[in-house]
Amino acid sequence: MRFKHFLGLHLGSLLVMLLIASTPLVRAEVEQDFADEADEDGKVEDVQEDNELEEIVYESPVYDQNNFYFADHFDDIAESRKRWVKSQAKKDDIAEEIAKYDGIWDWEPPQRIVSKKDIGLVLKSKAKHAAIASKLNKPFTFKGDSPLVVQYEVTMQEGQECGGSYIKLLSHGVHTEDLTKFNDKTPYSIMFGPDKCGSDIKLHFIFRHVNPINGSIEEKHCKKPKDRLEEPFKDKLPHLYQLVLRPDNTFEISVDHKVVNQGSLLSEFTPAVNPPREIDDPEDKKPKDWDEREKIPDPTAKKPEDWDDDAPPQIPDPTAVMPDGWLEDEAQMIPDPSASKPDDWDTEIDGEWEAPLIDNPICEKAPGCGEWKAPLIPNKEYKGKWRAPLIDNPNYQGKWAARKIPNPDYFEDLTPFKMTPISAVGLELWSMSESILFDNLIIADDIELARDFAAKTFDIKRKYIDKESETFFNKIVAFFNESSWILRVAIVIAGGTPLSFTLYRLFTKSSSKESNAEAKKTDAVQPDDVDATATAGGDADAAAASSGSNNSTQKSSPKTKKSDLDVKDDEVEEKGAESAAAAAAATNSGKESQDDDAEEATTGETTTKSVRKRRVPKDQS
Repeated sequence: MRFKHFLGLHLGSLLVMLLIASTPLVRAEVEQDFADEADEDGKVEDVQEDNELEEIVYESPVYDQNNFYFADHFDDIAESRKRWVKSQAKKDDIAEEIAKYDGIWDWEPPQRIVSKKDIGLVLKSKAKHAAIASKLNKPFTFKGDSPLVVQYEVTMQEGQECGGSYIKLLSHGVHTEDLTKFNDKTPYSIMFGPDKCGSDIKLHFIFRHVNPINGSIEEKHCKKPKDRLEEPFKDKLPHLYQLVLRPDNTFEISVDHKVVNQGSLLSEFTPAVNPPREIDDPEDKKPKDWDEREKIPDPTAKKPEDWDDDAPPQIPDPTAVMPDGWLEDEAQMIPDPSASKPDDWDTEIDGEWEAPLIDNPICEKAPGCGEWKAPLIPNKEYKGKWRAPLIDNPNYQGKWAARKIPNPDYFEDLTPFKMTPISAVGLELWSMSESILFDNLIIADDIELARDFAAKTFDIKRKYIDKESETFFNKIVAFFNESSWILRVAIVIAGGTPLSFTLYRLFTKSSSKESNAEAKKTDAVQPDDVDATATAGGDADAAAASSGSNNSTQKSSPKTKKSDLDVKDDEVEEKGAESAAAAAAATNSGKESQDDDAEEATTGETTTKSVRKRRVPKDQS
């Protein structure tokens, strides 16, 4: 029995740790217990997680729309709905049943709520074309000395396997007058944002450049960042994307305030903004006798007379001898003599019946059966096909290249920053993941203004989420992940024991009740009932009286008398119970003022959130 209790105690430790990992409520309670134990050791509880989270408060930012070309935090649902227009268009050159932009857009809080006031624009459907757009407060013309700053948040709440979360800055013109017709063919000046399909991960920055000579438009694609930006597609957290485009043609792309790509519009895009000054002459052709071979076979070389092109790489070992007892006249496989043709076998349909082959039993004890062949060994005479050695080509003329001529389409645009003005912003997407949340989208010409907007929105939300994640439990998990398995087991057993002791007591009480119930099914006398009654119900005199009474009624039973070992064991258990009660009293000190909460707990009601107070250790001088 003692061994079972010991085993149950340590198994309970493991069970408690598993419960912590799987149940948020249990996790919070265990964190409280660990913190309380740390306080009892005389340490100051510096981290007051509940209070610190309460201090991080998100409020919808108040701003002047006149300072922005566009700004929407989506928190004012009624006002935001007025600004955005859902597309009613259809895609061209695609099947009718999937051509319509019927993706579902809605305004709702994120799945991981930081504040009830925080609302985002959510693409709720997957595997559907979806488009929505809004006009700017005023067009951005790219003519001033101020930069273009585009900034917005994306939360891929269900992760992302294939789909985009980019935005388009729509070109000013007739195509943006009616946004219900917004589609994939609507002209845009800039496309910016994340995109992924399978292992192909991109952070798009594409701008449409207008040829100054003929007015043709060509898309210029920014080179990929050096780092693989994979986390935003799987961590399900909000991420802030920012593009800064300056009049000196430089750009800077940041994710969560970290610069991930930067450079110049003149050098970091393909195809290049400016075409080459010279091009290959399309009329120039390579002469037929032009020799581009650097090396040629030596024409004076001859194959040696003893060189055998047909020599095999392996030959039978001439020294090998057939083992004694080899049965050359016996086949390795023979028809199964016990097999018989099935009754339903039709020779005309199934063909001539043949018994299945089995291993020849005669060959089991022999070295082998059938034709014997010597094993193969490497052929010393094998040299392969002969080829003449290579020498420098005396007629080598170099690699041929067409002559260069001036490029008739050459131009030099030194200010690609001056793009087509933008007058609207749109989301035109297709995704295999649902619940993609967009938030805090701004277009401005002031970097500090954008940073301030992010500080009031994104930074607060991420600070809240990060603080919420940096709990005592998560630190333990991180430590466990970095520790060896032996250390993990040792910590679980040592650290889980105080918590599992309570579970152990509950189980022992439960098992005691079960054993009592089982005892009532039989006539067997249970000697521990006397001490249990004395411990639970009365003083020493009452216990003695009860014991005497029971002994008088059960004189015929030898089990009513306890041995010295049982008495000592009971004393040890009573002392252990007294120690546990004293520890519980010490742990619950300072909580006597919450009598009402204690009474509610005794009636089965639970408190979901407890007040955490800072504890200062007593002066230890």
